Amino acid sequence: MPDRPSDQFDRLYECWLAEKHSDLQALRAAASAPRPKTPEEEAEEDRRLKLPVERVLGHCENYYRAKAACATRDVTPMFSPTWTSSTENLFLWVGGWRPSVAFHLLYSKSGLQLEAQLGEVIRGVPTRDLADLSLEQLQRINELQCRTIRKEKEISEEEARTQEGVADTQMVELSHVLSETGGTAEAAEMMETAMQEKREGMGRVLEKADELRLETLKGVVEILRPMQAVHFLIAAAELQLWLHEYGTKKDAERGTASSA
Repeated sequence: MPDRPSDQFDRLYECWLAEKHSDLQALRAAASAPRPKTPEEEAEEDRRLKLPVERVLGHCENYYRAKAACATRDVTPMFSPTWTSSTENLFLWVGGWRPSVAFHLLYSKSGLQLEAQLGEVIRGVPTRDLADLSLEQLQRINELQCRTIRKEKEISEEEARTQEGVADTQMVELSHVLSETGGTAEAAEMMETAMQEKREGMGRVLEKADELRLETLKGVVEILRPMQAVHFLIAAAELQLWLHEYGTKKDAERGTASSA
């Protein structure tokens, strides 16, 4: 029996998590390297730091490409994923993370790093991390955030329209016929065709949402300097991996309790 798309994506997600762990170690190593002492050393470091950053973005592109391929075969599992925990699923938006969360993550990490290095910041010593965001960067981040929130709203509205379509005239009429009499083969076929159209509609919504997720991630990284991008991606990976580990543990505890 051929694998279901959900089974394929389950394995793909496990591989992607392993890549996440590997990427996180590489990013941490890059962030802990000795501080450059000359402009030449700083320029060389910027070139070096772009490699792990581009590797992370490349892994994200591959992930969404594979996700799109699985969703083309069957979009349904993407909205009720078995590869993530119940805790993670609490926070899903259109089959994944909400793009505007990236900005909350950025501001939270920036605030924590600013607080930890306040003395250096006051003395005007460059921290080179997210505590060192310039006014121009903050303005660009704000503009990107506004665009992202606007697109999020458009996608959410399209999702709502698509979901409401499950109660359109055709669906109500067909469900009545099938419920009252068991229906004819023709009615059952018409219902399957109608449901396929609904699934395809949700597939288009998912595609737009995933495009916005990747676009937002790339947009934030583009605004940041290389070392800042490293710190941002570290924070993102730590949060995602911890939430997955925490949620998986909670699911296991609930499973143990229910079988006791």
